[in-house]
Formats: sequence, structure tokens, C-alpha cells
Amino acid sequence: MNPIAAATGGAGLLLWVAFPYICLAVFAVGHVWRYRQDQFGWTSRTTQLLEHRWLRWGSPLFHLGAFAVIAGHVIGLAVPASWTEAAGIGEHAYHITAVALGSVAGVAMVTGLGMLCARRLLTRRIRLTTDPSDKLLFPLLSITVLLGIGATAVENVFGGGYDYRATVSVWFRGIFALSPRPEAITGAPPLFQLHALSACLLFAAWPFTRLVHVWSAPIGYLARPYLVYRRRAATPAPVAHEVPTPEPRPRRAA
Repeated sequence: MNPIAAATGGAGLLLWVAFPYICLAVFAVGHVWRYRQDQFGWTSRTTQLLEHRWLRWGSPLFHLGAFAVIAGHVIGLAVPASWTEAAGIGEHAYHITAVALGSVAGVAMVTGLGMLCARRLLTRRIRLTTDPSDKLLFPLLSITVLLGIGATAVENVFGGGYDYRATVSVWFRGIFALSPRPEAITGAPPLFQLHALSACLLFAAWPFTRLVHVWSAPIGYLARPYLVYRRRAATPAPVAHEVPTPEPRPRRAA
């Protein structure tokens, strides 16, 4: 018997090998299908014209927090611990920095996401324009984010600390290296496992939601030359000249 199968069992292979690869396949094929069939809908479907007070604060908080969270996940999951140690960053320093910065980014992301969800639920005009895919995206995104923050808080802030780079990161890199290591994540705390599974579901739903606009970010604007605007000098309006009315000629007496 395969030693990996013996160590994880059929359920482990289904959850930590088959399920992630199915979600990644849906992610890839779904984007191709969406681009070929629905280019007109490849947008963020902004509702700024309907309401902008909540959006003004919620959108920047969510997007900046999301960018920071994604960057932290890339470093924590894709970069092995040996690389950071070779760069002179010890495990303790990495742990403290990751928890501190991750907490700030997570709070910003959750606050922004909460404002966006409240805006969509409480504003009638926004609620009426909600697409069916949004009813899937917002709950799934909220669950994924809350599970990630919950895992960090329970294990690394209030708990004794958990080195996910020795388990979850090994499983993550094995999936993309086509060398799955399901036994690496089976011993992880339940919140980390649920966070990983919900993230897989989010990747599977990605191409069918407004998240596709991430791939259409206007990066070209960063290198676009400035636009020069010139004000045209105001020309005086033509003066209307009055045509003198001819005086009536005196009538001759009969």
C-alpha cells in the first residue's frame, strides 16, 4: 500500500489531495469559460453611483487589508522556513512579525468587509442589485476570512503558538509541486484545516463571481503619460448691434 494512503486514509486523500485539485481545475477552466462567454460581465459591478458613503471607507479598508493578507500568505505558505532563516530571520522574529502585521491587516480587512456587507444588506437600492453570485461570494469570503483570523487568534495570539509552516505550508507547496503531502496537514488544528478547505472552495467559486476583476487591474495606468489639459481663453460674446428703426415719414395732407 502507498505509505501516504496508509498514513492519511481514504478520507484524507479525498480532502487534502482530490478536493484541492478539483478546485484548482475548476478555477482554471472556469476562468477560460468566463472569459470566452462573459467578457461584458468581467467587471467589479460597482454600485458607487447608488451609495458612496459606506463604500468610501469600506472599499479601501477591505482592499488594502486583502493585499496585505495575500502577501502574508504568499510568504508564509510559499517560502520555506529554511529560506527565511538563511536570510537572518529567526523563527521567533518571524512569528512576532507575522502575528503583528497579520493582525493589523486582518482587522482592516474584516472591518472593510463588514462595512461592504452591511452596505449591501441595509441599503435597499444595493440589495436589489445584488447578483446571485454575490449571495455565494460574500458568505464564503466572510467564512474564509473569519476562519483565518480565528485560527491565528486561538493558536498564535491567545494560545501557546503553532508553527503552521511545518504542516500547512508543506501541504500547500506539495499541491503545486504535484507532489502532494496530505499527511502534513492532517495533524493541524481544526481551524487551520477548515480555513484551508474554505479557501479551496473560494478558489473554485472565483471565476463565477466578481472576483475576476482582480485580473483586469489597470496596471497600464501606472506607466501612462500625463494628460495635459489646456484651458481655452474665454472669448467675449459678440455684441448684438441694434438696427435703428426708421422714423415714420410724415403724411402729406390731402
